[in-house]
Amino acid sequence: MKRLLVHVEGQTEETFVNELLAPHLLARGYSAVSARLMGNARLRERRGGVKAWTAVRDDICRHLQSDKGGIATTMVDYYALPASGPKAWPGRIEANAKTHADKAAAIESAIAQDLASVLGVAHVAQRFVPFVVMHEFEALLFSDCAAFASGIDRPELSADFQSIRNSFATPEHINDSPVTAPSKRVEALIPGYEKPLLGVLAALEIGLDTMRQECPHFSDWLGRLEKFARR
Repeated sequence: MKRLLVHVEGQTEETFVNELLAPHLLARGYSAVSARLMGNARLRERRGGVKAWTAVRDDICRHLQSDKGGIATTMVDYYALPASGPKAWPGRIEANAKTHADKAAAIESAIAQDLASVLGVAHVAQRFVPFVVMHEFEALLFSDCAAFASGIDRPELSADFQSIRNSFATPEHINDSPVTAPSKRVEALIPGYEKPLLGVLAALEIGLDTMRQECPHFSDWLGRLEKFARR
């Protein structure tokens, strides 16, 4: 049976994996599903931002080389993913010129290719599932705005959340500027928004099935992970 390690950006995603993703995937054939913070985020001198791709790549390589029965995947936000400089992720700067439908795929393909340059194409194809969240974790919460509001005990915000959601084709289209990114929209309505707590409470209320119905790219990722369990 396969073991899955999800390399995540922060504590919200870590809890999301442990509370929602793990039970779902364990029921579909994995023997273990866990999350690992990229670069040991708890020990970072400064919070925020994604670890440099080279460091994340090294972590993934170590995991796959040490656990021969392991599968690796990523869960990182497109928003604020480093595009240049020493922390840059492959494909991120090129993704800026892509259509929405191709942005995440461009980065996922590029990081898989870069990882394959170290581990080999066949090895990566069999044991690595790259995933970039469009545009960030909070977008998933707009899959059900009433459940989002109920999950954080703010039912009066349901209409405000729905108004945001109605302006986009899917929750994954909610855009990524420093003002209009999903989390920034939430923070404008909830000053002091505590992402690790409220984000996960909302996600639990919404559930994976609804997120899959509303977020095609997220659904595709889960589908790929489910198929890996059966290989």
